Amino acid sequence: MVVVAERLDASADMVVDQLNQRGVPVMRYDAAGFPQSISLSATHEAAEAGWRGVLDDGHRSVRLEDVRAVYYRRPGRPVIAKTVAGPYAAWAQHQADTALLNVVSALPARWINNPHHDRLASHKPQQLVAATRAGLQVPRSIVTNIPEEARRFAKYVAGPLICKPIIGGRLDIGSGRKLMVATHILGPDDIDDSLRLTAHYIQEAVPKQYEVRLIVVDGEMFAARIQADSEKARTDWRTDPDALGFSITRTPGRVAAALRRFMASYGITFGAFDFAVTPDGDWVFFECNPAGTWAWVENRTGLPIAAAHADYLQGRAT
Repeated sequence: MVVVAERLDASADMVVDQLNQRGVPVMRYDAAGFPQSISLSATHEAAEAGWRGVLDDGHRSVRLEDVRAVYYRRPGRPVIAKTVAGPYAAWAQHQADTALLNVVSALPARWINNPHHDRLASHKPQQLVAATRAGLQVPRSIVTNIPEEARRFAKYVAGPLICKPIIGGRLDIGSGRKLMVATHILGPDDIDDSLRLTAHYIQEAVPKQYEVRLIVVDGEMFAARIQADSEKARTDWRTDPDALGFSITRTPGRVAAALRRFMASYGITFGAFDFAVTPDGDWVFFECNPAGTWAWVENRTGLPIAAAHADYLQGRAT
């Protein structure tokens, strides 16, 4: 079993702990260690189905042909030695990243998730289309850098709007500090010529009774109800953690069936989904993070998410 994740990752820790409890041999590594502390030698013969070779981090090693399952979760990018000069360092990093990623992703193993499928499934505009085709309810949305189009959309919605990042990540504001760009209310006066500077992802503000972080592992649903008790948290619950309450909730059958169709369309086994549940009880899909966080869901609700990961990786039905 191979686990590929950053060194400090609570979700990966919990899966490794489950596998250790079951006596499953695990090699865990972070791609950031390649090529300085991790070595790779992989060969492929014309008549063989996959790659053969060894991946070694100086403490543990694994034969590629023996790998039966991989938990791949947001590893770092390879770090090149400082002795490699400028443009050559960038080139070397790209070579290392591509080599390690593509050799490992070509292994005929059980995946959570194969990184190539993961990458496709992470694009929000495409997700809305896939969610609609799967039968999920989604908010009316626009992606634009044209103020006039944003105003036209606002008139069409005739209600509150929100604006949120089209891709995840944090802003590096210096001194090692990272700033999360949160979902925020978009008022009429906010639609000005500054929209021309980049793409903006604008949606109707969905009325919320509560929100749900729904974790899906091999078709099994783990739904956490998130009750926000401040205006700030109701706009983006990540911005006010002290105003949140958590409990377990049930996923409606129609939503569960649609989610399985959604995941099948991308070929992914895991997804962290965000929903709003309206005062009328409708579940409205916001987005799916195919490498989203879930350790906090298990810690706050007791839902056996790590065990479900281990079951799938071991080949057990969930």
